[in-house]
Amino acid sequence: MSSAHSLRAANDASSPNDLEAWWLPFTANRAFKQRPRLVTRAKDMHYYTADGRAVLDGAAGLWCCNAGHNREPIVAAIQRQAEELDFAPPFQFGHPKAFALASRLAALAPGDLDHVFFCNSGSEAVDTALKIALAYWNISGQGQRTRLIGRERGYHGVGFGGISVGGIVPNRKFFGTLLAGVDHLPHTYNRAEQAFSQGEPEWGAHLADDLERIVALHDASTIAAVIVEPMAGSTGVLPPPKGYLQRLRQLCDKHGLLLIFDEVITGFGRLGHAFAAERYGVVPDMITFAKAVNSGTVPMAGVIVRKGIHDAFMKGPEHTIELFHGYTYSAHPLACASALAAQDLYRDEGLFERARGLEPAWANAVMTLKGLPNVLDIRTLGLVAAIDLASRPDAVGQRGFEAMERAFGDIGIMFRVTGDTIALTPPLIISEDQIGEIVDKVGRAIKAVA
Repeated sequence: MSSAHSLRAANDASSPNDLEAWWLPFTANRAFKQRPRLVTRAKDMHYYTADGRAVLDGAAGLWCCNAGHNREPIVAAIQRQAEELDFAPPFQFGHPKAFALASRLAALAPGDLDHVFFCNSGSEAVDTALKIALAYWNISGQGQRTRLIGRERGYHGVGFGGISVGGIVPNRKFFGTLLAGVDHLPHTYNRAEQAFSQGEPEWGAHLADDLERIVALHDASTIAAVIVEPMAGSTGVLPPPKGYLQRLRQLCDKHGLLLIFDEVITGFGRLGHAFAAERYGVVPDMITFAKAVNSGTVPMAGVIVRKGIHDAFMKGPEHTIELFHGYTYSAHPLACASALAAQDLYRDEGLFERARGLEPAWANAVMTLKGLPNVLDIRTLGLVAAIDLASRPDAVGQRGFEAMERAFGDIGIMFRVTGDTIALTPPLIISEDQIGEIVDKVGRAIKAVA
């Protein structure tokens, strides 16, 4: 094909699309392009395919559309903002909605988590938090504190910092040695002790004490921060054992370590509160957020930082930059407008409280799937659930993949799978009838791949 012909074809909206050009992330691309799972619009609790078929959203998009899809107040806010101010440089300049949103988020966060640094994805938020931690110790005269502690099976995005402190093997093994000086706590899951738990498991708080072993090995004077998800999400939903997060906070205080909660998944109502930190009565030193801050409408993320950490940077000549870090699209006007509208929706419709009120009914409904073929475990927390299916002996992950395909194509529901684990995370606007519909359709998918 000539270059002129190629250009015309590329600009022709009617030209056939063979799906080859887009390399999809975290996707089996060859299988997808043989049997595409395409959606063309969405509204409230449903996606719709090109032929108009409704697909119930059991995943809130990707853990992010907590207020549901295409909510009019958020759409209108984005439209107004696009007409008024398309972009404002965040380096040395600002716009009012960025400051308004930062104030709103600081007010939601517990304790003295009073300052917000904006970025664009959960991965950027994690790398930002890790850099702030390292820089904080540097400017505090303890530059030897460079070690970072993550957790096995943890997911902290796909930046080099995030995959270094993360603990999901396929995300790490192809990319070299990653950051030096990183160690990992053990994960908190033990099926023999915790199977079919509703809410926080009784067993496992003692696993936080492994931090003592890590401190003894490296010495506290070399450790900058500990980062954990309050509920490990992407690995297959691992709720924290009762007392576990509180114990981590105690140990970090004992040894003078910063504690970072990665709340990219748990933030904005998923566990029935603005942040999981509130649910567990723990004030971390930093909280990362993304996804549901604006119900997934425009890329946005950030880090909420305690006052003492922020203030430590506010020294020296006033005309000098305090933190050499940031992104072109930090606090993008469209992202801020959509986030302010989403926060209004969460407040006005009481969606965080709604999630908290629905948690028992949700857990009881999902637990009715116990006893279906190949179901090894079910875990629920907030408006989240995971169902572990037995792997096929010759093909780990195939049963889960087929369940996802059958669910979308034949049964009319979208959910996430991690290996052979089904993850359910519906929008917070879900009704009790729709809870029943999700459970029925997931049950059908499980039976279909038995």
